[in-house]
Amino acid sequence: MENKTILITGAGSGFREGTAIGLAQSGYQVIAGVQISPQVTSLRNKAKELGLEGNLRVEKLDILDHFDVEYALTWDIDILFSNAGKGEAGPVFEIPIELVRSNFETNVFAPLDLAQKFIAKWINEKRGGKVVFTSSMGGLFTPPGFGIYVATKHALEAIAEAMLDELKKYNIKIQTINPGAYLTGYNETMSDNAFRWLDDSKNFTKRDEMKATFASLLDKPEGRLDPKEMIDAMIKIVPSDTGKFRNVVPKFVEDMIKEHQIKAWDVEI
Repeated sequence: MENKTILITGAGSGFREGTAIGLAQSGYQVIAGVQISPQVTSLRNKAKELGLEGNLRVEKLDILDHFDVEYALTWDIDILFSNAGKGEAGPVFEIPIELVRSNFETNVFAPLDLAQKFIAKWINEKRGGKVVFTSSMGGLFTPPGFGIYVATKHALEAIAEAMLDELKKYNIKIQTINPGAYLTGYNETMSDNAFRWLDDSKNFTKRDEMKATFASLLDKPEGRLDPKEMIDAMIKIVPSDTGKFRNVVPKFVEDMIKEHQIKAWDVEI
């Protein structure tokens, strides 16, 4: 697999940047797609400092920009690691619908479009391939305050599960990776997004109430995990030819989700 080329979207920060660097250090050919030009410069400089210019290529790839997408389709890749996304938070019964649409556009429609295009390319070329979607622990349950974001991840779970069976005859593999609450700044920034629009004079949900909800989920050790654990897992999972379809990390989160799903059958209104 070391000769395989891996395209990572959303590689400008967090897990994805760390994984891009780690895979390149492991000898894989990596194309790191980042959203904006300053991220290109920053990651190229890191690649140079680490002596990785030979196998860590950095390109601008905004998955919502059709010119970027069409250019990306000229690249010869074996694995698409689909990470690019954003998060909107706040009460589902009050969040502005335009933010919901935007979150689905970035987290569901654009990743699906890119995956479809690469899958069609592989099928036409009569070759195998692999798509790995970064979902979330939230793709498997729904905490309060994050309903819209995790709805996009629930959608990705359904898309990936359907693709898993649909693409077996073409030797195209599908996986999801479901990170727990790692401290990359992503969850904290997503929480902040709610306060762009929550207004105590207009909304039923008050700002202090929303802050308390977020704090109850994130301001504890299991909400602030060391991201190195997740990066190390991604470096192993993404290039592998075998493995589980769904990959929840860490194990205690997988166990918590399984317990939650069993209890869900007995929830009453």
